[in-house]
Amino acid sequence: MEPRLNLFGSPVVAKALGHYGAAAPVLIKESTVPTATQNLVMLRASQINGDGYATDVHGKNAAHAGETATRLNLVATWREATVFTDAERAALELTEQGTRIADGAGGVTDEAWANAVEHYDEDQLTALVAFIALINATNRFAVINRQRGGDYQPTQAG
Repeated sequence: MEPRLNLFGSPVVAKALGHYGAAAPVLIKESTVPTATQNLVMLRASQINGDGYATDVHGKNAAHAGETATRLNLVATWREATVFTDAERAALELTEQGTRIADGAGGVTDEAWANAVEHYDEDQLTALVAFIALINATNRFAVINRQRGGDYQPTQAG
């Protein structure tokens, strides 16, 4: 199965995606959300959305950054795992609820939000919301276009 489109083949789309893609590095480098949490959020949303390409990218990038195989293997079942901090659990819950809004799940509950507020300051919460929105949009580009995972190497990242 090959990708349906070269998303960068259209000058207008390429320009828009370039601006869009520039947001991620700013968030990743300048946010005070811990890198491990950023990686978990991007990986979990990508898993939920069935984005093989982004699951490949974010799993390998997390491993390259020092994340353990145990935690990466358990992120899809984080509720039943003992290897995540309370703050990471709050971020993963926020991610899941923010990602599943299209499933008619009703959005993010007050309970999930209150739990996240216990662990993150306002700047970090704002960044988490931006990460969740950005990865979900990115996942949709890849899923619609049938981008496949498996061949990514962490050294490909900018």
